[in-house]
Amino acid sequence: MVNELLTDLYELNMVQAYLLEGMTGTATFELHVRRLPSVRNYVLACGLGDVLASLEALRFGADSIDFLRERGFGAGFLDWLGAFRFRGDVTAVPEGTPVFAEEPILQVTGPLPHVQLVETLVLHAVHLQTVVASKAARVVAAAAGRPVIDFGLRRTPGTVEAVRAMWIAGVAGTSNVLAARCYPSIPAVGTMAHSYIQAHASEDRAFAAWSEHYPASTLLVDTYDTLDGVRRAIPYRPAAVRLDSGDLGTLARQARRLLDDAGLPGVRIFASGGLDEYALADLQHAPIDAYGVGTRMGVSEDAPSLDMAYKLTEYDGVGRVKLSAHKRILPGRKQVFRSDTGDVIARHDEPLLGRPLLVPVMRDGVPLAPPDLDAARATAAAELARLPVELRGLAPAAWPVRVSERLAADHAEACRRAPR
Repeated sequence: MVNELLTDLYELNMVQAYLLEGMTGTATFELHVRRLPSVRNYVLACGLGDVLASLEALRFGADSIDFLRERGFGAGFLDWLGAFRFRGDVTAVPEGTPVFAEEPILQVTGPLPHVQLVETLVLHAVHLQTVVASKAARVVAAAAGRPVIDFGLRRTPGTVEAVRAMWIAGVAGTSNVLAARCYPSIPAVGTMAHSYIQAHASEDRAFAAWSEHYPASTLLVDTYDTLDGVRRAIPYRPAAVRLDSGDLGTLARQARRLLDDAGLPGVRIFASGGLDEYALADLQHAPIDAYGVGTRMGVSEDAPSLDMAYKLTEYDGVGRVKLSAHKRILPGRKQVFRSDTGDVIARHDEPLLGRPLLVPVMRDGVPLAPPDLDAARATAAAELARLPVELRGLAPAAWPVRVSERLAADHAEACRRAPR
């Protein structure tokens, strides 16, 4: 549920000022990433479902109104907040769509006070989930078809939002029980911790007790000596053994031989411990059946933030720009057209060749369809598969993105008439 006070103070200050000045005309704000991190060939748009639900539910209760009154906000503004219902339209790329620098992820159009007020709400939801989904998509690609389980709850910002993003990106399950409850499609997956082994008088006793409680489950074998742990696990015929430290590739090959020699070719090998997409790429030829990936995926260690912005592009029918260095804003409402040769960022009313990416998703504050997590996951799989293979790899690669001639002309004209 959205908390109406989870916003930046300047949003409230600006909205009060707009109302005092009578500035309530129609405005469009656009959310996009200015520049991609050097370690990302694309970002995977995510968080739209939560944005739409939050916009529809946004209300200012009496306690919040009282809090803001104590901070000096005026009675007229507080009355406006008390009656507030979001009345904007949203167009967006479907969740799970790969996007590139300067391409709109979503556009919000409505009365200026409405679409200004929700800036922080929109940015907060889309930024976190897009960061995590973009990292998770790389990890899943590096796993080359082997399941990846999210093990990152203890260090990942966001309790369930990050898991939602990882699921859309293709992760196969999570250790996060709350996320599995909130999103029934996502399997909860868990093994055991080293503390369980340590708490018993011996590894054998720990394995025996665990196998009695949970037959044909996963045994963690590296608490003391990994290969000795595999040998000790064999009599209990587990479903899998888990390797969590050391040279995982070498240990996996040795463990596989031990299991096969014991007549247990069906026992799987599960690997975890400090993994990311680069480690998985190094392990691609090891006999590992699935991975548990935690902190480095959950916090997107190599690119923990994006240069993401929510900016005014049109007010009262006039395209708006800013002239700040390296922070270009293309004016007006837009469409992105994608073809096999690249993307074109265009005016919203241009009939260009290619597949338009932005679609209406909310009208007058009401979502046009309920959020569908599994549909977003399917979209991500299909859209990523359409990208050239080099973009899905770990080496730096670029996708052509250009601005249409008409939009470029609009930008030049808006810059010429921008007030100085």
